Amino acid sequence: MTPRSRSARSGGYRCTECDQRTAQWVGRCPGCQAWGSLEQVEIPRAAGSRTVVAGAPSTPAQRIADVELDSSRARPTGVDELDRVLGGGLVPGAVVLLAGEPGVGKSTLLLEVAARAASRARVLYVSGEESAGQVRLRAERTGGVHDELYLAAESDLESVLGHIEQLRPSLLIVDSIQTMSTATVDGSPGGVTQTRAVTVGLTALAKQQGLSVLLVGHVTKDGGIAGPRVLEHLVDVVLHFEGDKHSALRMVRGVKNRFGPADEVGCFELRDSGIVGLPDPSGLFVDRFGQGTDGVQPGTAVTVVMDGRRPLLAEVQALVAGANIPSPRRAVTGLDASRVPMLLAVIERRGGLKLHDAEVYTATVGGMKISEPAADLAVALAVVSAKRDVRLPADLIVLGELGLAGELRRVHGVGRRLAEAARLGFTRAIVPAGAETGATGMKITEASTLMEIMKRLR
Repeated sequence: MTPRSRSARSGGYRCTECDQRTAQWVGRCPGCQAWGSLEQVEIPRAAGSRTVVAGAPSTPAQRIADVELDSSRARPTGVDELDRVLGGGLVPGAVVLLAGEPGVGKSTLLLEVAARAASRARVLYVSGEESAGQVRLRAERTGGVHDELYLAAESDLESVLGHIEQLRPSLLIVDSIQTMSTATVDGSPGGVTQTRAVTVGLTALAKQQGLSVLLVGHVTKDGGIAGPRVLEHLVDVVLHFEGDKHSALRMVRGVKNRFGPADEVGCFELRDSGIVGLPDPSGLFVDRFGQGTDGVQPGTAVTVVMDGRRPLLAEVQALVAGANIPSPRRAVTGLDASRVPMLLAVIERRGGLKLHDAEVYTATVGGMKISEPAADLAVALAVVSAKRDVRLPADLIVLGELGLAGELRRVHGVGRRLAEAARLGFTRAIVPAGAETGATGMKITEASTLMEIMKRLR
């Protein structure tokens, strides 16, 4: 019997993803179905017989009204769109986890943040995936070279702590957390044990020294953050960096934020010279103007979607082709693939428009992805416009959710949506009956059913 087994006994196995416990080890967690996430839990033999003794507190308790706030206020990073998602900037001592697919632009964005922050204080950029020379080449291309920006190509936590003690930076960027390891625990870099241990060490250091830490994380095939789920509980802020490789649009979406709203979205455009924030991204999604006064082509409708708290204009296009096709295609791009067929059935059954023998293609413009039901009316009118070859007015916005009975249901934030549309020059809108539109100066048309609107498009 080993010394470890004499002093402790096994308490079964615990899943690091969902915390479910099992009596014996299995390769796949029976609760969350994660592979290789079970670890042994050991219980000291004398744990049940000892009495917990009070110890001296590390810091005295104080009234909440006496707690100083100056040291905990957010400091802008210099990248406005990122500050929007963070809730104003980085809080000293905060640990932020930025996750995204390979090649989406995580390193480029954080190098931009590092260069902006270096103009005010010292920054340490630790790269575990690239050499210092590779990072320097990217910094030259994006204009991110600064005297107070230090690079270190390290993958060992103890070495990183040595750099921190020597440089005393105000911001630490680790790219990526899955490449880091520590000698204090067993396991390979990127494993559950190593990743958690490194994150715990960096989090403790951040709280102790008031050091802001930005961690880059990988994602799984399903788009979730790789590594143990406990990482998301250890850090203060979790951000998802999203983007299509065929589009220049990039979005930073807040998932968790202890210092601000967790539903904000920041928009960026990836260029050859780096990544640029888009304070007004609606132009990427709408291509209606400059096409003449006769309106846009048939099969096009514009709506306003809410991405977090942000209203964004979105253009929906549809194409209806052919007739009497035995097995017509239904192609969907950028929309909910399970909801579009339902809308087509509502149009045919409630609106009397024959679609079952024709091929229908629906898509968004600019690489935007729409999932909220508020775009139902835009999808429906785009299909009706394409089928009847009738153009919608170029200055028209349509909003509303469609029910199976063809009724038009209200959506939240109609006033904010219409205000954004009015700011961009739209003058007319079709909204559900009873919606709170606010004072936008637009010509508002209320409708209760899809059939009412279809009659006006003849």
